[in-house]
Amino acid sequence: MRAPSLSRVFCLFLALGLGAVASPLRAAEPIRIGVAGAHSGDLASYGLPTLNAVRLVVKEVNAKGGVLGRPIEVLAQDDVCKPEIAANVATKLVSDHVDLVVGHICSGATRAALGIYKEANKVVISPSATNPELTQSGRYPNFFRTIASDDTQARQEVDFAVKKLGLKRLAVIHDKGDYGKGLAEFAKRFVEAGPAKLVLFEGVTPGAVDYSAIVQKIKHADADGVIFGGYHPEASKIVTQMRKRGMKTTFISDDGVKDDTFIKVAGPYAEGVYASGPQDTSKNPLTKIAIESYKKEYGVEPGAFYLNAYAAIQAALNAIDKAGSTDFAALVKALRQNTVDTPLGAIRFDERGDAIGVGFAMYVVKDGAYQQVK
Repeated sequence: MRAPSLSRVFCLFLALGLGAVASPLRAAEPIRIGVAGAHSGDLASYGLPTLNAVRLVVKEVNAKGGVLGRPIEVLAQDDVCKPEIAANVATKLVSDHVDLVVGHICSGATRAALGIYKEANKVVISPSATNPELTQSGRYPNFFRTIASDDTQARQEVDFAVKKLGLKRLAVIHDKGDYGKGLAEFAKRFVEAGPAKLVLFEGVTPGAVDYSAIVQKIKHADADGVIFGGYHPEASKIVTQMRKRGMKTTFISDDGVKDDTFIKVAGPYAEGVYASGPQDTSKNPLTKIAIESYKKEYGVEPGAFYLNAYAAIQAALNAIDKAGSTDFAALVKALRQNTVDTPLGAIRFDERGDAIGVGFAMYVVKDGAYQQVK
């Protein structure tokens, strides 16, 4: 057999050498980010903006080489905002070896999933789960959020109703869920501690077609204002039925209703409805970049919790970078100790997992759109 030429030996050596150098880059283990939330169903308008926010940030980061020299991989799971499905989603994401989860969206679904992530030592950052106990109970040291809690939101709604609008007889109703009922119970407490009178406190059944019974109770209670804890499907029906009966009772709700889908469903009956929601940060340069990025990619305005989700994934990737790994204890420490610039402003997390520097504002539907109340 003829001996190989020197040039062939050099080429073979070069190929092996390049392979040895390039191999670690090609084989770099991805950092897996799970994104859990309502990606279909009635509440998809809350979950899809979060998924899209993560994808946009990850796309930009990957284009710059990833984090720690590793590419970011997004694993999306749809929980439809249902607790029983959320538990299965959490189990699936853990089995897929995600390093961190952005989500879940609804408080009830988040609560159902958190124990599973806790056992697996997985950090979870939600853009929208506002139930106070998720951070205040101390049961979930793996949980963080880029939105203020319901006790803060309820206080703002009650103060707005009583001090700003001068309402004196308030009905507080809710959808019986972790989010809606939790917020309503805080609102009830704050109303009872102030000068206004609580004339009704009651839950409604989610998904019902007819809410005439609760509308009639509100009317008979002679309430001049309603504070509702829950989501837009129920709120739009209740408001519509109230207005069709000629009731001018002021309707105040939460960030579960501060969504364009509520306006689309309630139509002209949405006019004048108040809702609390994340503070307007439209003057923040990072907010402008995030919104323009969304419109360029998807051709529409971003929906609810988009900026909170954008901040959540930024905080997550920043923590991984600062920690130098995806180790659970290192990530928790990095999230609490490091500030990151986001569309919500410069944020970091306190010992409970709540974002420092994030708050709520009040909005009103005027001319078919939510506008912040000055």
